[in-house]
Amino acid sequence: MTEATQTRKDFLSVLDFEPADLERCLQLASQVKADRALGRQAPTADTLNGRHVCLMFDKPSLRTRSTFEIAIRELGGHVIVLPPDVALGRREPVQDVARNLERWIDAAVIRTFSQQVLQDFAAAARRLHVVNALTDHEHPCQAIADFLTLQEHLGPVRGRTIAYVGDGNNVATSLAHAAAMLGVHLHVASPEPYQLAHAVVQQATSVARHGARLRLFSDAADAVAGVDAVYTDTWTSMGREDEAAVRRPIFAPYQVNEDLMSLARPGALFMHCLPAHRGEEVTADIFESDVSVVFDQAENRLHGQKALLLMLLAPSQSL
Repeated sequence: MTEATQTRKDFLSVLDFEPADLERCLQLASQVKADRALGRQAPTADTLNGRHVCLMFDKPSLRTRSTFEIAIRELGGHVIVLPPDVALGRREPVQDVARNLERWIDAAVIRTFSQQVLQDFAAAARRLHVVNALTDHEHPCQAIADFLTLQEHLGPVRGRTIAYVGDGNNVATSLAHAAAMLGVHLHVASPEPYQLAHAVVQQATSVARHGARLRLFSDAADAVAGVDAVYTDTWTSMGREDEAAVRRPIFAPYQVNEDLMSLARPGALFMHCLPAHRGEEVTADIFESDVSVVFDQAENRLHGQKALLLMLLAPSQSL
């Protein structure tokens, strides 16, 4: 088993982990998933006994909020949910919120629009573990679930190739970071104004292992040719709904449909972080097909986040 390199305070980005940390998190996620059938007899059932974790969500959430609440409770911890109007700087500076909470709780799980708000909160709370549950820049918890899912379906992922087709957004960013660390090749196909940020390409290149390559494409067919999995996301992220009408015709050539999937290797997986918009970024027949693993990804949010909480809050028991 891979051992994590050191105790981590926060998980604001996949880049907060060393490659060994990420590998260990995936191993631990697989372990706690298998142990879940044991219920209260699971080895980790009381690991967070007496620990308090606060959820602070500025954005709507089904998967992230549900799975974090369940994860905390199944690890024996206690959940506190703060309403948005008191949580993240609306009534008082976010730094003051953080310095109050660190006197009472052990960790904060934050889903907000601004990566800067998340970073300011974490910097102000020196004793508090802070987890990024999605910002406008990154979605690192999703990446953990994604690679757990890929490992379950493909076996060892080193040397595999994934194509991400669509907006070079927060999901694509975290996918690029994790793929590079795990030795996975990633093709990202996007319209020119919506490509993965150059800074993200540099970050992924700097942490790449085992020859992992990140390549950017403007043509979806070129990106998908021969890959092991095809990943997409909504064309219009939360908070940018006013751009939807402009984006639809721009992204139409990037729809994942039968013709595009036929260019991937036979049996290639279809992935989506959800919620999905059938008829836009993906056709209903692909979304509902046998190669679609979207609900496996959703299920694995729970197990990946359990592993993450264990690594941050109980590192001696997760090694």
